[in-house]
Parts: sequence; structure tokens; C-alpha cells
Amino acid sequence: MKEIQQITVGGLPIAVEDCDGAARTMLDFAYDCRGKEQRPLYVTSANGQVLSICARDKEIEDLFLKADLIHADGTPLVKASHLLSKTPLPERVATTDLIHNAARLAEKEKATFYFLGATDEGIKLAVETMQRLYPDLQFVGYRNGYVTPQEEAEVVARINEAKPDILWIGMGVPLEQRFVARNLEKLTGVGAIKTSGGLFDFLSGKNARAPQWMQDVGLEWAYRIYQEPGRLFWRYLTTNPHALWLLLTRTC
Repeated sequence: MKEIQQITVGGLPIAVEDCDGAARTMLDFAYDCRGKEQRPLYVTSANGQVLSICARDKEIEDLFLKADLIHADGTPLVKASHLLSKTPLPERVATTDLIHNAARLAEKEKATFYFLGATDEGIKLAVETMQRLYPDLQFVGYRNGYVTPQEEAEVVARINEAKPDILWIGMGVPLEQRFVARNLEKLTGVGAIKTSGGLFDFLSGKNARAPQWMQDVGLEWAYRIYQEPGRLFWRYLTTNPHALWLLLTRTC
């Protein structure tokens, strides 16, 4: 893999890449992995909530630091880098955008995807959405994200047998990071792993993205609170001020 520059934003090392570059990096690494049975590239993402959780919980911070690349899935991280770093981030690399950058390349280059996450219905709808948008995109498998400890070894074995170029895992933070940490050295049939948070809920239509203007000014969190106030109000009330402090004091 070519060396990707990283800068510290909010206390975490963040890759200096845009969505096109991130997709290219994952696919090129995956192509180079084919047939080699080696450890996959591990890519994850950070937003304000993740910055706050990592600063408060060393175990979760260590899970994120195991990743080869961490992308900025949050406009405030990009804005902080422009204010405080000599090397500003080119753009937000939201997984809900990155999936499409990667799919466009994969469709042309015959790369393969595997989706792991959501419910049975949700993951099926997510795959159907992608196949409708990208008719030539190849899926080698998909599965819900409710994997018991007793099932985990079999799930990993089936993914290895399918040999996806990119494995997209959407179980939420920190469950997906823990799953990867336990199995990274075992997933030798995979080219690249991308943790994906709530990606499949957006692809399935369960959740809607914020209007573009809210994304552009870093207010997507407010739209999410509007959608799910009971679940998200307290989370953002406690993490947003802390994340802002981290961005102002731990970015360089």
C-alpha cells in the first residue's frame, strides 16, 4: 500500500484522503492481496462521538488505533484541520458517500463486496439497493450482524471462502471494532475491511440522510437527533461539547 499521510485531529491519527482516494486505496490493496492469504487492510472512521468515546475509554481508543487508516466521517474534523493543522483534510470521508465511490470503481473493475450487519431484512434491502444502483457490482455474500460467540468462527470461515475484495461491517461502535480486533488476523480471504456504522440502515431506507446543507455545515448530528430523539439526544448532548474541546486542543 502506498504511504498515506496522517495528521492528528481531536487526538486520533486521521488519514489525509478524499473519498476517491480512499476507495482507490482499499481496492488497490485488495487486488494485491488476492490469493496471498494475508491480513487485510483495516479501515475505520471517526466523528465527534468517536473522538469523545476514545478520549474517555482507553480500551476503545486502542481498538481504533489498531486500524491501518482512520478517515474523518465528520465535517467538524475537516474544519478543525483547516483551522489548526498545516495539512488540512481535503474533505469528509463519510462511509455513506465512500460506499458509492468504491462501488463505481468496483463495478468497472470487477471487484467484489460482502455486507455484514443490520437485520436479515435490512441487509437484504441494502444489497438490493446497491444492485439496483450498480447492476454490474458483484456481491459474494451478505449476512445480518447479529453474530453470537458460538457462530463467529463459522461466519469468519464463510467470509474467507467467499473471498470478498472489500468486507463492509456495520454493527455500530464499538461492536464492529471489537469484531475486527478479534478476527483481523483470521480474515485472510479478505482484501480490505471497512467498518461502516449505520451504513446499511441508510441503504435499506430505514434512515434518511440530512439535507446537504446540514451536512456541509456539520449539523448532520442535529438531523439525527430529530429522527431519533429518544436514543440520540443525551448521547450528543454529552459528547458534542467534549468533541469540540478535543478538536480545539488535540489537533495539529
